[in-house]
Amino acid sequence: MRNLSLALLFGLAACAGPRPSVPSAASLPTLDTWRIAGVQDADVDPTWWNLFGDPALSALVERALANNVDIAIAATRVEQARAQFQLAQSQRTPDLFASASGGRDRHVDPFGKAVDETAGQGGLTISYDLDLFGRLRNASAAARASLLATQAARDSVRLAIAASVAQGYINLLALDSKLSVARRTLETRQASLHLVQRRADAGYSAELELRQAEAEFRATEQLVPEIQLAIHQQEDGLSLLIGESPGDVIRGKTLDGLSVPHVVALLPSTLLRRRPDIEEAEQQLVAADRSLDSVRASFMPDIQLNVTGGFAASTLLANPLSVFSFGGGLLETIFDGGRRRSEQSGAAAQRDGAAFAYRKTVLNAFRETEDALAGVEFADQQQIAIEKQREAVAKLFLLAQNRYRAGYSPYLEQVDAERSLLQADLALVQIRASHLAAFVSLYQALGGGWSIDTAKLSTK
Repeated sequence: MRNLSLALLFGLAACAGPRPSVPSAASLPTLDTWRIAGVQDADVDPTWWNLFGDPALSALVERALANNVDIAIAATRVEQARAQFQLAQSQRTPDLFASASGGRDRHVDPFGKAVDETAGQGGLTISYDLDLFGRLRNASAAARASLLATQAARDSVRLAIAASVAQGYINLLALDSKLSVARRTLETRQASLHLVQRRADAGYSAELELRQAEAEFRATEQLVPEIQLAIHQQEDGLSLLIGESPGDVIRGKTLDGLSVPHVVALLPSTLLRRRPDIEEAEQQLVAADRSLDSVRASFMPDIQLNVTGGFAASTLLANPLSVFSFGGGLLETIFDGGRRRSEQSGAAAQRDGAAFAYRKTVLNAFRETEDALAGVEFADQQQIAIEKQREAVAKLFLLAQNRYRAGYSPYLEQVDAERSLLQADLALVQIRASHLAAFVSLYQALGGGWSIDTAKLSTK
């Protein structure tokens, strides 16, 4: 009989077949060094937005982390995952049931006499699944990994919101600077228009120069409401990020007043443990792998123990009687039409998909970090070049203006110089904003100071 039972168990286990392995194409990619030279391993400040030296920016980020709706939604998903984990944990504990019954009854005894009886009974039943083959244990492990993945996803949302607020604030300051450039240029061109108007009235300038001056003035004039509209929309976008209705956004420093942080980076091997999205993908892979093991364990019998104890009392008995029972049960599905085998195939495919997603997440992390490091370096070089260009164009404009006023050159030379100066000023504002925004992208690519230890991932 014992040999027959063992043969039955081995036969049931064989129904599951060999455990499917992860495709080799989904293996974790490796990277030794970054393409940007001179990058050394360094920690990232978890409150990296303070490094820009603007209290107004820091306040905006803190308000967003406290009030943003997307973060609140992510937090509710964590609670849902926590409840699922607690449910899976509860499946591994004994079930305790209480029962009680009673009543009054009249019946006929063997001698044909009527007997009135008041009887009652009560008891407790304990049922426990032994889980010898790990079905519940693996299901609980899968639920725990899902909870950790959800917590990491919440942290990814927090990091993305902080980066979006910082970039939005930098863009807002850039628009303020562009508005100042447009207004300053408008004043210059208005003065030039008045000068050309006086020269035309005196017969020293042609009608063509007057119309050129007026056209340039109007072209600059229309820039002001265009930039003002962009500022209004940018403020509304920031208000949404901080979880508030559209309104004015308080500024601190100007774009030029923001501090330029130092370049920091993590080695590729360190980066794998410092990005919440990588942790999320890894835990999703763990959850899928444990779910596969749980499905495979379902091919084995389900063995339960049951213990019942209680009492029975009756008016026909001198004293209550104690009653109890102890036993076990084995439940195994003989035929299910291929349901469990299909579940196993689906779980294996889901595990493989999670493995490919994990690989893609790591590759994307490498790419984002490379792009961010390159963005910081090349934006700095571009800013230096544009600053030199702006200095040269400013001298050109001054020379063209003096030559026109002295009557040595036509007004068209000054117009060209004014256009070049305006373009250089706007380009300089944009590259300064891009340079600062590149640091935001870098901090986000490096995980914003996040780590498994500082995240305090709790499953309680």
